[in-house]
Amino acid sequence: MKRRRTTLLAVAALAAGALVSVPAHPAAADEIEQVENGSFDTSSAPWWTTANVTAGLSGGQWCADVPGGTVNRWDAAVGQNDITLVKGESYRFSFTASGVPADHVVRAIVGLSVSPYDTYYEVSPALSVAGDTYSYTFTSPVDTKQGQVGFQLGGSADPWRFCVDDVSLLGGVPPEVYEPDTGPRVRVNQVAYLPAGPKNATLVTESTEPLPWQLQNAGGTTVAEGRTVPRGVDASSGQNVQTIDFGSYRKRGSDLTLVADGETSRPFDIDPRAYDGLRADALKYYYTQRSGIEILDSLRPGYARAAGHTDVAPNQGDGNVPCQPGVCDYSLDVTGGWYDAGDHGKYVVNGSIATWELLSTYERALHARTGHPAALGDGSLTIPESGNKVPDVLDEARWELEFLLKMQVPADEPLAGMAHHKIHDEQWTGLPLLPSQDPQKRELHPPTTQATLNLAATAAQAARLYKPYDRAFAARALKAARTAWAAALAHPEVYASAADATGGGAYNDTDARDEFYWAAAELYLTTGEQEFAGHVLGSPVHTADVFGDLGFDWARTAAPARLDLATVPSRLPGRDKVRKSVTEAADSYLATLDAHPYGLPYAPADNTYDWGSNAQILNNAVVVATAYDITGRSAYRDGAVQSMDYVLGRNALNQSYVTGYGEVASRNQHSRWYAHELDPALPNPPRGTLAGGANSSIQDPYAQGKLTGCVGQFCYIDDIQSWSTNETAINWNAALARLSAFVADQG
Repeated sequence: MKRRRTTLLAVAALAAGALVSVPAHPAAADEIEQVENGSFDTSSAPWWTTANVTAGLSGGQWCADVPGGTVNRWDAAVGQNDITLVKGESYRFSFTASGVPADHVVRAIVGLSVSPYDTYYEVSPALSVAGDTYSYTFTSPVDTKQGQVGFQLGGSADPWRFCVDDVSLLGGVPPEVYEPDTGPRVRVNQVAYLPAGPKNATLVTESTEPLPWQLQNAGGTTVAEGRTVPRGVDASSGQNVQTIDFGSYRKRGSDLTLVADGETSRPFDIDPRAYDGLRADALKYYYTQRSGIEILDSLRPGYARAAGHTDVAPNQGDGNVPCQPGVCDYSLDVTGGWYDAGDHGKYVVNGSIATWELLSTYERALHARTGHPAALGDGSLTIPESGNKVPDVLDEARWELEFLLKMQVPADEPLAGMAHHKIHDEQWTGLPLLPSQDPQKRELHPPTTQATLNLAATAAQAARLYKPYDRAFAARALKAARTAWAAALAHPEVYASAADATGGGAYNDTDARDEFYWAAAELYLTTGEQEFAGHVLGSPVHTADVFGDLGFDWARTAAPARLDLATVPSRLPGRDKVRKSVTEAADSYLATLDAHPYGLPYAPADNTYDWGSNAQILNNAVVVATAYDITGRSAYRDGAVQSMDYVLGRNALNQSYVTGYGEVASRNQHSRWYAHELDPALPNPPRGTLAGGANSSIQDPYAQGKLTGCVGQFCYIDDIQSWSTNETAINWNAALARLSAFVADQG
């Protein structure tokens, strides 16, 4: 998901006001205390409490009796307002706190005391009865005199007692230098290599001469050896690196390691079936993203939760959602679908590209020489629909498709047939927050040309794939696609506003030529009608280079059209040229991969890693995999397979970006309900969840406090607060599912 700003809801307290300009401190500022009366020596002034909290001095501390039965963290709180913060200034936030009974979690924040209650720093320690001292350093992203230090205490079924002392926010302290623990200097795919596939690793070393390496089995016996290849300084990491190629070793094995330059890599396997599990888990992710349905523990142990946004209090629900004021005078039932990312929003453009990629994973299995549709068949994903004689991947995608169809403007309304761009909360909500506990008003946002064409494309694709299983649904999808196409032709330049980013991402885009091309392509492939062939052939996009460094995503949809035109059987004139454009793009990505010391098909301009770079890397590899399906050339197969190495550990941070895969893997992705880092009662993301990955722009305050000045691959941190580098999203996981399915098929 891409958004302009995410806020973490602070305590809605207290005085009104706005951000103001604050003079910057001099470069060598003295340490200045911003908190008044943090020691509670004789009184608690000027600290405040919410009305449901009773607080008083006790034994030299300030203690608060917190009622039970609250839902959200901010439902009970204490704090101090009128805190001055200076943009770029580093602060040490420290306090001593205890909780009775033990293990209650407090959310300690530094943020804004007025609307929109932005949070600039937060921690959520579990408190002991005896009490502990906590200290953290962060850098303020804003100038304000209306800051707030707060302790959010709600969310407990039972009453408890919170005591705090020595609260300090000290400005002018030197910022702490964040240095990630990158482990051994030999970087490998921590999951597995295919016996007959490429096997490469990267050694970080000061040496510029070739070095010996050994491949060792689980018992420590050397089973292969060779010498490294120096690659010089890698621009994407700033590291001097060498490559280890052990592809000639083809025997199966578990817990193998590579040894070079006195370092031993993290363990990995060589196994032809290793990616069967990842293919399934990357797709199983979508069930726990579902809106409007109870998630069953029997199907996903540890992930059970009540249905979200079903018009049951405190939800205001998705069953009768009005438009934003002034947009329309009707309401729609938009229940169902997938929550897009770490929030509770549902977006047509991102939902459509994610659905297309899941459907294309299945469609590839039908047509490709190495495709195995049975691996995606009924019962493969353990979802409520398993056993209905429909492939599970189609059942899962249909959960989103039904929602997308509901987003179409009714026939008797202005802009009939177009699709509303998105539906989400009126205001941003905080973390953690289960979907069933979201109290915010839900709103439909204006229809857009891009959303309408996304719907047309995805519904048209669905019409051909669901026809063998449900002819009525296929017909309904095709009718909706035709209606959307006609509506987009009538309204070709209705775009989302970049300013529409409160409560959810904007997903703004001011060029719909690629969406028109994609929708026409899918309608042609499904119907064979000349009207749509004419739009495809006449589009300026048809002969353009649509495969760029950053790959395809919700805002760049010409590549999906080109991939389907190249692989789905049709009689399109000039189809050979379409297929050639795919192989030429794959050649470019292979050249990038071969030149990259970490072996990935991604080298963005100026080494500026984009938001969701992991998905872009995987989607570039999907193009390479498609070239293999077209030509059968092993170089394309190997390039696509090797691209998986990066997200599974062969990277500068030496970590897997997929939860549950690899010895060291992301597990604190930004999410309101996979929020174990903030609330021990909640789970980490499920196995097979992809993190967004390195993002040079580091838009969130937490990453800015840790990663300022980062180089390429190092612009990532596995913390739930880093929504710009570490979010989870349905379109990103779709890329993981697509490529892992391809790699599994090669085994």
